[in-house]
Amino acid sequence: MSNVSNSETRLKATFRVKVNGKIVAIETVGQAHGFISSLNSVEWMEFRSLHSDAKAALEAAAEDGMLIVQATNALRALFARARLL
Repeated sequence: MSNVSNSETRLKATFRVKVNGKIVAIETVGQAHGFISSLNSVEWMEFRSLHSDAKAALEAAAEDGMLIVQATNALRALFARARLL
């Protein structure tokens, strides 16, 4: 897929994260990829490895829906470590 952020493949879980005092629901691969890509890389620096793993997993899941569980787990690990959940 040329633009992962356009993927409408549903994640295995809906993540509700609080950003700037507002709760954002992340339900699809595209939404998740857009969210973790839109923030400045400096903001993810502390979680660089988990961020890279999540991005790679989301990109793979956008290409192959069978990898959605791995993408959901990678995203969950990133959000939990970053205390966004």
